[in-house]
Amino acid sequence: MAGVNTVQPRRSEPVGAPPRPGRPGQPGGGRNVAQRKRSAGGPPPVSFAGLTGSALVFAGLLLAAAVVAAVVATGATEPQPVTGLDSSGPLVQFGIPVARTLLDLGAVATVGIALLARLVGFDRPEKTETVMRPARGVGLWASVLWTVCALVSIVLLTAELEPGAVPTPAAIWAYLSNIPAGKGLLLSAAFGLVSVWLAWLTIRHGENVPAELRAGVALFGLLPLSLTGHASNWMYHDLGMVSMELHVVAATAWAGALGAVIVFLSRRADLLARALPRYSKLATCCVFLVGFTGLFNGLVELGLSPITSLPSSLWTTRYGVLVLTKAVLIVVIAALAIVVRTRLLPQIAAGRRTAVAVWCGWELVVLALAFAVAVVLTRVPVTPF
Repeated sequence: MAGVNTVQPRRSEPVGAPPRPGRPGQPGGGRNVAQRKRSAGGPPPVSFAGLTGSALVFAGLLLAAAVVAAVVATGATEPQPVTGLDSSGPLVQFGIPVARTLLDLGAVATVGIALLARLVGFDRPEKTETVMRPARGVGLWASVLWTVCALVSIVLLTAELEPGAVPTPAAIWAYLSNIPAGKGLLLSAAFGLVSVWLAWLTIRHGENVPAELRAGVALFGLLPLSLTGHASNWMYHDLGMVSMELHVVAATAWAGALGAVIVFLSRRADLLARALPRYSKLATCCVFLVGFTGLFNGLVELGLSPITSLPSSLWTTRYGVLVLTKAVLIVVIAALAIVVRTRLLPQIAAGRRTAVAVWCGWELVVLALAFAVAVVLTRVPVTPF
């Protein structure tokens, strides 16, 4: 009717009812999905190294950082070509350290997935299986990456001996037969194939395949690679080999377990509170072992050089500069680890949310750089710039 107010009265909310979310621009109307999940008790948002919330993207960034570091370190320390000798070309020159770096990271991830099963335990499968099921798939692909890169490294190293020629099966066989580095890589590839098989069995049968067996096979698969480095040429051969192998095992366990714990458990506060304190004990031992053996290996190699002398060879030779670079990276990693252990670990053990993915994410980034530098270190001669 004309003159009658037709506006309906506003309905009143029941007493005690929660306010309804408003529209954008109104109180409560601009909340995003992450805020709603957080207020509803969902998993906390995670940012790996403050760069990305995606574990897959972060893994790709780690691989990319290691590859770039290997290329830069190789280019910065490559000796000048000798006049009259053919060059193997950039594909071989940079492909060898890149393939070896990816080989190492694949084996590290394989070891880390196996150790993750031990760190979370086997007594609560209803909670751990949601984490371990996707982790086993990652372990399979990491083993494949390791195996393929070992075989590619053999082909590239063969091409390095015959610049300008495409490696033939006969040339590859001659390289494997006569060069210790080739035998080491072939043996590592064989261990990689065994790891692929064990990872496939683990996907089918779960933790009935012992985690200790999987970790042991992966660690043993890295030991023959010490034949490709400077340790094979030392005067104190036996001591050098033992020191190098301890260095490789400790660094692999340290980096692999850290990567697995952070990538797969950062959103699971209950499992993280159980696994990270266990990992911290392992990491403490590995840090000291890696630091001591790495320093020992580098200084002895420089000290045995007949054309240089310590301490000047630390900054006047290609090998010495890489030793110093790796030492600085280890110090940075140790500093990040101290922050996590002293400031974050007590809060994590109490079940509180922390920025552990940020701190440990950067620790993983620096570890990836250190692995790349270590690969280049095995190929650089102790000669002045």
